[in-house]
Amino acid sequence: SQVSFEEESQNPPAVGHWNPLMPSKGDKEEPESGCQDAGGVQEPQSTEQLNVSRLRSSSVEIREKGSEFLRDELHKAQKELKLKDKECERLSKVREQLEQELEELTASLFEEAHKMVREANTKQAAAEKQLREARGKIDMLQAEVTALKTLVITSTPSSPNRELHPQLQSPAKAGFRKGHGRNKSTSSAMVSAASQNVAPEPVRECKEVDSILFAEFQAWKESPTLDKSCSFLDRIYREDVGPCLDFTKQELSELVQVAVEQNTLTIEPVASQAVPVGKVAAEECGGPKKCALSGLPRTCKHRIMLGDSGSYYYISPSCRARITAVCNFFTYIRYIQQGLVRQDVELMYWEVMRLRREMSLAKLGFYPSEM
Repeated sequence: SQVSFEEESQNPPAVGHWNPLMPSKGDKEEPESGCQDAGGVQEPQSTEQLNVSRLRSSSVEIREKGSEFLRDELHKAQKELKLKDKECERLSKVREQLEQELEELTASLFEEAHKMVREANTKQAAAEKQLREARGKIDMLQAEVTALKTLVITSTPSSPNRELHPQLQSPAKAGFRKGHGRNKSTSSAMVSAASQNVAPEPVRECKEVDSILFAEFQAWKESPTLDKSCSFLDRIYREDVGPCLDFTKQELSELVQVAVEQNTLTIEPVASQAVPVGKVAAEECGGPKKCALSGLPRTCKHRIMLGDSGSYYYISPSCRARITAVCNFFTYIRYIQQGLVRQDVELMYWEVMRLRREMSLAKLGFYPSEM
């Protein structure tokens, strides 16, 4: 045992051997050797700590660089987002502007289309009105030509006119026409020679302007209108138009007067077109042998249509003359209202008086034989 103890005392202590906390003064060398031994162990520990600290610093640096990169990317993304927002806002404004322009264009197109339709309707109405006025003018001209034919005295060798050649009449009748009693004692040859040398004197018509009627016409001429409330037309309605269009069938007479005032009355010969079947009853429209206005059995050569109703009414020559006279009057005053008559006021006044005279004669039953 003593040998083993000596061997153990000669061998140095192993690493990590326990040393007393408070070494003695005599044992000064042992702690130094213990420190040297501990330093050998601490050297790899410090290296590891250095490596760990380096790793920690590098990870911190990496994190900082990563966060900085992410911040840069975030800023870039924000900038791109702002640019995209501005682009979206610009595109939305462009879209709104285009929609507004499209709405304005659509509205202008609809307005232009409606304007074209209105103009077409106006032109069509004006054309139809001119057509009706032209038909009324034709009827008026036909009536004037008929009246002129009745006034003009014609004579041909094959058909001499006894009014133009009094020598063809009996001496007694010729003497009575001349009004000279001494012609009875003269010979027929002398009467014939005298009648050939003496031309028939034209009948001169004396005219005098009525101051009241002329003043009413002048007042109406200053502002021509078709309103029957003015004094000029009110008098003509009471004295001429009303009595001239006063027929036995009162209801139909009122419709005829309204159609004449609105210029929607059509007069045509019976033989021009076939009678529409099933439009109105035979009792209402009369027939070729019965007048629809007077209700009397008359030979009807014409028929009328009120507006666009398509219903025809047969009328007698007397009724046609009365309606035509009123239509001629309204046609002339419409021409004056539209400024188509370029005449002196007095000439227009006398033309109105002539048309009133035609209405007066027609309402009394006088009409040309050609009617």
